[in-house]
Amino acid sequence: MFEMFQLPFMVQAFAAAVITGLLLSYLGVHVVGRGIVFVDLALGQISSLGVAFAVFIGTGLTSIPLIFTLGGALLMSFINIRDKRLKQEAIIGILYAFTSALTVLLISKTPHGDSDIQEVLFGNILSVSWDKIRAMGIVFGIIGIIQLIFFKKFFSLTQSFESGENHRVGIFNIWNFLFYISIGLAIVFAVQINGVIPVFSFLIVPAVSAIMLSKNNTAIFIISAVISVIGSFLGLSFSFHYDFPAGSSIVAVLGIIFILSTIIKLVQKVSTKNES
Repeated sequence: MFEMFQLPFMVQAFAAAVITGLLLSYLGVHVVGRGIVFVDLALGQISSLGVAFAVFIGTGLTSIPLIFTLGGALLMSFINIRDKRLKQEAIIGILYAFTSALTVLLISKTPHGDSDIQEVLFGNILSVSWDKIRAMGIVFGIIGIIQLIFFKKFFSLTQSFESGENHRVGIFNIWNFLFYISIGLAIVFAVQINGVIPVFSFLIVPAVSAIMLSKNNTAIFIISAVISVIGSFLGLSFSFHYDFPAGSSIVAVLGIIFILSTIIKLVQKVSTKNES
């Protein structure tokens, strides 16, 4: 099972997946709690749109996606729906669909359109270099430190969304803004390596699975992180042994973990009912 680590590119892929998974699984608990699941897909797609636009004009492969994503994060931090008939997810979903269409339109004009679209969606983690891993590690480390220092502020805001008191956040809230900027920066670097769909999976699946398995807030964060590491290892191992695409394999394994978590949750409910 561990023979894949004899190959340097598999070690690099695992390192990239673990770094990505640990931070995104933490942020994912906040995302799920706030009910803004589409935010990752939307920001990931905005980042991809930036890449597609940079390729289209022939410059700014690093700076343009960063500008696009941070601009999108800033825009989303101002979204505060007061009409009870509308949900924030609906607005974010529209942004996702719109940016997806623009991305496909731009990529369709590149020489390798189909393969480029595939890489945007699932990335190419097996070709990641240590330079990219170090750059992502530094950025993720800074974001992680900020989240740790101001954990109570961010978590308190998330709890206000969970309790339906988000109307008290106001039009602009500095902690809400910093949260979206944190997600935006994380997604810019994560999508470049992992692709949109694996990044979305790392953000949502471990968090949702952990919430199903525990009601303790501390345990949820820990379980979410553990699931992201296990998903990375088993996904890459499956890819290595059976010659499947790495990104898709990781997403599939995380999906299986989610299904198992759902089954465990159902069994616990049945057991509780029988005991009562």
